Order: sequence, then C-alpha cells, then structure tokens
Amino acid sequence: MTRWALGRRAILRLGLTGAAWALTERIQSTRLARAAGAGSLADPRERRLANLRQLTFGGQNAEAYFDWTGMRLIFQSTRPPFGCDQIFTMRADGSEVTLVSTGKGRTTCSFFFPDGRRAIYASTHVGDPECPPRPDLSQGYVWPIYPTYEIFSVDLAGGTLRRLTSNPGYDAEGAVSPDGSRIVFTSLREGDLDLYVMDADGSNVRRLTDRKGYDGGPFFSWDGRAIVFRSAHPETRQEVEEYEGLLKQSLVRPRRLEIFVMRADGTGLRQVTKNGAANFAPFMHPNGQQIIFSSNLHDPTGRSFALYLVNADGSGLERITYAESFASFPMFSRDGSRLVFCGNRYARAPREMNVFVADWAV
Repeated sequence: MTRWALGRRAILRLGLTGAAWALTERIQSTRLARAAGAGSLADPRERRLANLRQLTFGGQNAEAYFDWTGMRLIFQSTRPPFGCDQIFTMRADGSEVTLVSTGKGRTTCSFFFPDGRRAIYASTHVGDPECPPRPDLSQGYVWPIYPTYEIFSVDLAGGTLRRLTSNPGYDAEGAVSPDGSRIVFTSLREGDLDLYVMDADGSNVRRLTDRKGYDGGPFFSWDGRAIVFRSAHPETRQEVEEYEGLLKQSLVRPRRLEIFVMRADGTGLRQVTKNGAANFAPFMHPNGQQIIFSSNLHDPTGRSFALYLVNADGSGLERITYAESFASFPMFSRDGSRLVFCGNRYARAPREMNVFVADWAV
C-alpha cells in the first residue's frame, strides 16, 4: 500500500476531530491576540526578534524548518488523533496545515528538498505501526534512539514514500544539502552514534565522525560548505561505561552537549562552545559567521533552555530569548531575514510547545 493511501486514511481519521482542532487553534489565536496585544509576544529584552508571531496553538509542535523559498514550513507534531509525533507542512503564516507522514509509528527530523516537492523524515512505522514506548525517566532524563527509526523521502504532492536507509540500528536526524544532492544524518550502524552523509537516493554512504560519543542534529550551512552539529563525548571511564550502558538500551543522556562545526566532507572539525552545558539544535546564519542554538547554560538547575547566538569561532555569545522556560529548534530562512523556533511561551497546558516565527533584527 502506498504512503499516500495510508496518509489519506489518517486524514480521514481526523474527521471532526481535525475540524475541531482547527477551530480550537483559531479561538486560541484570537484569545492570545486580545490578551497579549499587538507586538507583545516578545520579551522587551529580545531585541533580535521583531514582529514575533505564533503559528500553532496547542499540542506538542517541534522542529519546524523553512523550505528554500521561506514560504512553507515542515514540522513534527503530536496532536489529536495521534498518540505521538507525525510530520506536517504548513504555510509560513500557520495556515494550510497538512499531514504528510503515514500516521503510523513515530516520526521525527523532517526537512525539505530544495525543489519543495519532496522532503525527508525518520519514522518507526516499518518496525511497528504503533507509537514506541516512552523511555523510563526514573533514572534521569534520557533521549530514546529507537532502533526502528529509518529515513524516508516523500513526494509531497503524490505521497510516494521511498525508504533511504535499511539498517538494524538507529538512522535519523537528517538534513538535506542546499543543492539537494546529499543528506547528512546520525546513525548507529557501526556501533556508535556518528554522523554520515549519503546521496539523496540513499546510496554512497560515507562516515564523517568517529570519536566515541554522540554526534547528532547536523545541518548544512546555507552555502553547503559546512556542517554544524551537537556532540557529547564521554571523557572518564565512568562516563564511557554509562554511555555504552545506555546505548545498549537505545538511550542517550544529553547532560553535556557542545556545538561543533566542520567542512561538509568531515574535515576541519572545530569545537565552537566549551561551557559544559546542554547545547543543541545549532543552525548557521546564511552569513556563515554565526550560529544560533539552544542551551541551558544560564540555568544552574539545567531545566530551562533559551536561544543563543555565537560567532563560529566561539566568540561573541549573545542570549536571544527570555520569555519562556524552553526554546529550541531555531532555523534562519535562506535570506537570513526570519527566524523560526519552537517554545512554550504562553503555553496553556503541560508539555505544550508551539511554533513561532519572527523577523530577524540585525
């Protein structure tokens, strides 16, 4: 059965629930505008964010990324009737929300191809059509790295789904190069969580990193010359044993993550941050000189995250957001004029996270 057939069934299952969800979003949007007043979504200290707009209202919405034109976004969302994340597209004003994944399994890490007609995402639906179990957090905060995650490409108009990876371990966290020829991603295929690059059809896989530890969340720079990513390298024997023990359980603990950048061929590796915090979700400004990322470096408890801007050489650190306890997944539009990110500012329910877009003030 084609992906589009499955997708149509998922859309039909939305039924009145989907209509009710859309109505709720409109109501919440109106209430938010009346309560907050025009232009007050941003904190006064957020001088880089102009004309901030909220695009989703309710649910858990994350990893929203622009297409090459800046007119559309692709993102993951847990919303009725789905029990875990599925992939959706929408216009950059928040309208025309469309399901593009199968409605099965759990999905993550979507990204457009330059032509705007295709996208990639990772999904567990081949291994199991049900949502995978959430990790046990009784021993501390961990991220699941489900071994059934595989990377797929999807034709957004016709719905044809093509499997790009076929590996008994984790394959996810993919992003497409600006020329559409390559995909960078994280994989456990050789026993460690490293970065790989493959051709757009899934062929010619090459390993880019090989240091023990977790390398993930990679993105190409807009000119395609560099890759920026997050990394956690265990240093002591105890840390190595903990890392390897969690890996056997398909888990990783993001206690300390640093931002790195390298050339697109894996050479010239350079560490950008050295603060010992949990720094993740980096993305390069089109000028190639600055990186925006999420971090808890300001919070001694490590519980809150804000967006930060830093020069690619590690200098000039600047805090960007203040108005929420969690902000992450930032991405600049290709011309650098806008920033999209996800956060829990003005959330009305536990675990709620929404998509925001702002004009970038230089």
